[in-house]
Amino acid sequence: MWPLLFFSIATVAIALERAVYLLYHNLRLDDLKAQVQECLQRDKLPEAQQYLAGLTRRRIGARILLTLVNRAELPEHQIEKAIEAEAMSCINSLENGFNFLTALGSLSPLTGFLGTVSGMIGAFKSIAEATDVNAQIVANGIYEALITTVFGLIIALIAMVAHSLFTHIVDKFAAEVEKTCSDLIMELTAPKGEPGLNIRRLLPKPSQADILPLEDYT
Repeated sequence: MWPLLFFSIATVAIALERAVYLLYHNLRLDDLKAQVQECLQRDKLPEAQQYLAGLTRRRIGARILLTLVNRAELPEHQIEKAIEAEAMSCINSLENGFNFLTALGSLSPLTGFLGTVSGMIGAFKSIAEATDVNAQIVANGIYEALITTVFGLIIALIAMVAHSLFTHIVDKFAAEVEKTCSDLIMELTAPKGEPGLNIRRLLPKPSQADILPLEDYT
């Protein structure tokens, strides 16, 4: 029972700590994206940097977008690499403790089954040593066997539900980060007033001397 008590305390502590951490660090991105896009459309890059820098303490998404804005003058592939490195660091901080929940979810039922075996061994030992066998002799052993199994399964259930919920939140955040950064990179690399890169604008325009009359082609 002592290992199960330790596992239960550890599971509840980790689940509460991760829940508080995820709630404290607001994972919304839509408002950040809208504000940064507005600044970029008005050619106010320093304003976007100042806005994001003031939110980096509690907004993990602001850290990632600030990395993008700070490297706006770099080529697109370098911006993507910088964002990928920062996003990986932020997501790792969000997933801190997830492995412990997985381990606790796996170890708790096994420990409970170990208590079950131990309780049944005690019950059969009591039967072997008793001269007059009755239900009261084996009751303690069976009680130990059942209670350890129940506690082990409850701890595993809490750990796995918390792990699945937190993983879903982080995965959703990672997908939103990818989409938001992709949209902002397109905003940065597109010519002003155009929805995307227009290759024709980069080609040299032919001069009047290069344009031959129609009869010269016949």
